[in-house]
Amino acid sequence: QGQLVESGGGLVQPGGSLRLSCADSPYTIGTYCLGWFRQAAGKEREWIGNSLTLNGRTTIADSVQGRFTISQDNAKNTLYLQMNGLKPEDSGVYYCAVGSGNCFSRATYKTWGQGTQVTVSS
Repeated sequence: QGQLVESGGGLVQPGGSLRLSCADSPYTIGTYCLGWFRQAAGKEREWIGNSLTLNGRTTIADSVQGRFTISQDNAKNTLYLQMNGLKPEDSGVYYCAVGSGNCFSRATYKTWGQGTQVTVSS
């Protein structure tokens, strides 16, 4: 498996929006799990959603459902995380990851990006 590169993080005010990208991914062909995770300061890394490359089906964690959306652009080999209605508690380092197998098992994800910082503050 290759290496992923996240981008799009930054500082945003509460209620704002941000779109993260997980680029340079060759995993859109075949069956792979593309996941988004985040880790707030002092907290455990949290799964926030995933996408199945085979058909683009996405699953979003309850904690961000209705505000976050995952999408794929197969032509660009890029995974996106659109974040709307951001809250201070959404702050943290966001990671994308890829694995093959059970997309809902954290152990499945073997390849990780470097992470991108998201800070929600007024």
